[in-house]
Formats: sequence, C-alpha cells, structure tokens
Amino acid sequence: MSATRLLVLGVVRMHGSAHGYQVRRELLTWSADKWANVQPGSIYHALKKMTAEKLLEQVETESGTGPDRTAYRLTEDGETEFQVLLAKYLSQSGEPDSSQDAYRLGAALTFLPALPRERAISLLRQRATQMEAQRATVAGVLEHGTDWGQPAHVSELYRLWGAQVGVTVEWARDLIARLEAGEYVMADDPGQSFGQRPA
Repeated sequence: MSATRLLVLGVVRMHGSAHGYQVRRELLTWSADKWANVQPGSIYHALKKMTAEKLLEQVETESGTGPDRTAYRLTEDGETEFQVLLAKYLSQSGEPDSSQDAYRLGAALTFLPALPRERAISLLRQRATQMEAQRATVAGVLEHGTDWGQPAHVSELYRLWGAQVGVTVEWARDLIARLEAGEYVMADDPGQSFGQRPA
C-alpha cells in the first residue's frame, strides 16, 4: 500500500474538508512528490477511490469563476483507516532496502502529532525492535556467510543494509527519547490542533 493513501486522508482530516486542488497544493508544498513519490494524478485517483470505498464523502461543490471543485471529508471509516495506516507505517519496518517503507514512514511522520504521546512512543519502539532484529540478521549473514553461491563482493550489499538499519534504529531511539522528554505537541497535549479531525 502506498504512502499516498495516508497522506491524502491526513490532509483532508487536517483541513476538515478539502478539495483535490487543496490536497495537491498542500502535499506539493511539503515536497511529498520527492520524499514520498506522490504524483498529482495519484492524489485525484486516491480521492475517487477512497470515496468509492466510503472512507471519504463529498460535502460540497464550489462554483464560481473557475471549474467546480468537489470537497471531501473523512467518514468514520476514513478516520479508522487513517489511524490504522498511521500506526502501521510508524510501527512496521519493511526490508532494509525498501523505498516503499521509507515513503510510508515519511508519510506517518508527517502526521505524528495526530497521535497521543505514549501511543507514538509505543509504535516507534515496535519499529526499533523490528529493525534491531533485521540488524542482527544482517550481522549474522556477514559473520557466517551464506551458501547461496553468490560472489564474495555481494557481502557489500549486506554491509550497506546493516548500516542503513543501524542509522534508522539510532534515529528511532533518539526520537523516542525526545518524545519522552516532551518534545512536540501531541494529540493528547493541551492546545493541540495539528491533524485533529474537526468535530
């Protein structure tokens, strides 16, 4: 599943209701086309698909000097999908070389303040634990080798993966420590407003 789904749900949620152009403009302002590979066409496709899935509902059509614009807002199922994807993308680590995993993690970090502090910490701990296991697996391959018949220089790929996983584990542990110290305004903090679903 792509990062686009979470990003579109999150932007609509953040605005309360939004039309496709607003979602596109917001995501391009965040440079999501670069760090999450979100393309303008995929935004409009996601809006239509999630409306058909009853995760979004159409609420109004703006008329005026320009083309009509249909606005969308999250349904209850859409809010559930947003929360599920946010938790999944923060907590579950893919393969060390997975660009999709990086895109999904980036999308989840964008909406990190939509979570209560302890929930965010717990999810990040799950990711860090999974990545520690990946690092141990890579280290085991490097220490004991494989009998796959590959050329010796292929071990450089495992060294690269091990380094990538190691850096990400350290980053996750650092973010956890900063959240525990009270950094960032989270969903359960007084005065929080970012990413909240309007009543």
